[in-house]
Amino acid sequence: MLEIRPTCENCNKKLPFNSTEAMICTFECTFCKDCVDEVLKGVCPNCGGGFETRPIRPAHLLNKYPVSTKIIYKPVK
Repeated sequence: MLEIRPTCENCNKKLPFNSTEAMICTFECTFCKDCVDEVLKGVCPNCGGGFETRPIRPAHLLNKYPVSTKIIYKPVK
């Protein structure tokens, strides 16, 4: 089950569960689309893999399967 992390690891932009801007790698590192395109050039700085659009968890399942509140903030230098 995906964690659905709440923010971009690079710029700390909020990425709610229904964000269409959230991108994840195979290890679920989470970044906003702007950072993936402009800063990371499509390559995850943590694993070297690519990104896909994060799926949106249906709102009616949030109580049973809550999203993560853990913020990971590691700006790329």
